[in-house]
Amino acid sequence: MINEIKDDAQTRMDKSIESFRISLQKIRTGRAHPSLLSHLSVSYYGVDTLLTQAATISVQDSRTLVVQPFEASMVQAVEKALMESDLGITPNTAGNVIRLPLPALTEERRKDMTKIVRSEAEAAKVALRNIRRDSNSTLKELESEKEISEDELHKAEDDVQKITDIHVKKIDDMSAVKEKELMEI
Repeated sequence: MINEIKDDAQTRMDKSIESFRISLQKIRTGRAHPSLLSHLSVSYYGVDTLLTQAATISVQDSRTLVVQPFEASMVQAVEKALMESDLGITPNTAGNVIRLPLPALTEERRKDMTKIVRSEAEAAKVALRNIRRDSNSTLKELESEKEISEDELHKAEDDVQKITDIHVKKIDDMSAVKEKELMEI
């Protein structure tokens, strides 16, 4: 019973870490990377489809992404999706190829981006703390129903705290790497 609760907490915290990692990928660092477009969807014959499933995304140079739709008829739909996205990038279309030049980040914008990274990290830590709270309350219920002893409760709470500390450290490490990446010129 206790192991199931700890395993559940571990699994949920791993999912929170993965969600945080995905949200960090969406934060632009000034370098072109195909994952910047991974969350965009395009209308593909009336069905919303991820851009990665409707086009090839590649890096031309450190500041330019190249999007090449699988079908020539999709160029305008892909271009429209890119224009409407939250990236703030104007696509340049030449035939069947769409180029996305990424502007260099200013110092002020870099600092704003680090603030965003920190707020995302804090939100991820709050999610971890909520998972810890849920696990601990479940353990306390078991103890109050006399299914586990008080000693087992304290041991399990310590184990859940250790799991939480490991995951918080992962979030801190990931956000530090992203902040360093943002501040590079």
